[in-house]
Amino acid sequence: MSVLGRRTAVATFLRSFVVQGSWNYNTMLGSGFAFALLPGLRRIYADDPEAYQEAVRRHLEHFNAHPYLAGIALGATLRLEDEGAPPETVQRFKAAVRGPLGSLGDQLVWATWLPLVAVVCLVLYWTGAPGLWVVACFLVLYNVGHLGLRIWGLRTGLEAGRNVARRLGGAGLDRKALRLHPVGALAVGALAGTLAGGRGGLAEVGWSWAAVGAVAFVVGLVWGHRAWRPAAVMTVGVVVVISLLGGLP
Repeated sequence: MSVLGRRTAVATFLRSFVVQGSWNYNTMLGSGFAFALLPGLRRIYADDPEAYQEAVRRHLEHFNAHPYLAGIALGATLRLEDEGAPPETVQRFKAAVRGPLGSLGDQLVWATWLPLVAVVCLVLYWTGAPGLWVVACFLVLYNVGHLGLRIWGLRTGLEAGRNVARRLGGAGLDRKALRLHPVGALAVGALAGTLAGGRGGLAEVGWSWAAVGAVAFVVGLVWGHRAWRPAAVMTVGVVVVISLLGGLP
């Protein structure tokens, strides 16, 4: 029967926030990963101090992943240790998941969620929202996704154990990231419209600018990924020139 309870899961979750606290070029997240595992390892090896020390030493070795998705590996590793999996199996598992968790986290968080929330909040600012309200909006929106991802990841790892790859595939996080790209494109288009339309933001944008922005958004959404590189460079250049002219007194 598992000795891992809710208290252990909460302690591991809280420690996962400082998984980068001892980041270094030798072990990367290894030290922080072992630190986050300590509450669970203490419970698992409560009657065997030598096995506990050995487990801690094993997990101090090199490990790297996206910090927001490290909870998946933390939960699954604790599940494997609790099930009595051989140390070699645990190490192979960690080596297998670190690459996918890193690339998936970069795509989902750094390349999608963070810029999307930032651009949405910039649009709010340029449409006249108070600065403090915009900051609060950013913190709430970003951390809803951030904390939700961390909680889901640790829970998934604890429940799935060595089958966590199957659960990740079923969750379709990469597909969800792709679905957010059109929303990001719309937000960037709205931001460009506020900057090009005048110093007062959308309040000074006429119907003609709104129509141009809408057409540009549809064209970019449907055919932008097929454009040749010279055409993309030319388009960006035109947008920059229009934005500069629109900002002149």
